[in-house]
Amino acid sequence: MIVQYHRVRDDAIKPTRGHPSDAGLDVYYCPEDFSTTARRIEPGEGALLQTGLRFEVPHGYMLEVKNRSSIAARRSLIVGACVIDSGYAGEVFINLHNVGSETQLVESGTKIAQLVMVPVVTFQAWENADGELYEYPVTISNRGSGALGSTDGTV
Repeated sequence: MIVQYHRVRDDAIKPTRGHPSDAGLDVYYCPEDFSTTARRIEPGEGALLQTGLRFEVPHGYMLEVKNRSSIAARRSLIVGACVIDSGYAGEVFINLHNVGSETQLVESGTKIAQLVMVPVVTFQAWENADGELYEYPVTISNRGSGALGSTDGTV
């Protein structure tokens, strides 16, 4: 699949794929003034970081923003808001949260996230007023309302 992108600013770094089999395209921090000092993200703080890129996401798909394992594991910076819908035509911003205990500095040109193309099944929610879900079998599971850990009885 070919997806077009546009650089909002001349110094925006084109998305890259580290290896041909990688699922996602890496995107980079690209503030309006690329020569600015690094963006500080304090512990417990979130920040919207610019990529300088817009994408043409086809109908029936979305771009899902995913963590880069190195920045998440080594620097405790994880992605917040994760969906870029089909039809969104604006610049892509990456919502990074510092879940660690140290201030993190993100330099211009740093790989900050990866984008994965995901098919989307659109659906409409239909309210079942009497609360009897699964009256007509739509699943092969009989899990019911069992929550985390209920399958092996550890909760």
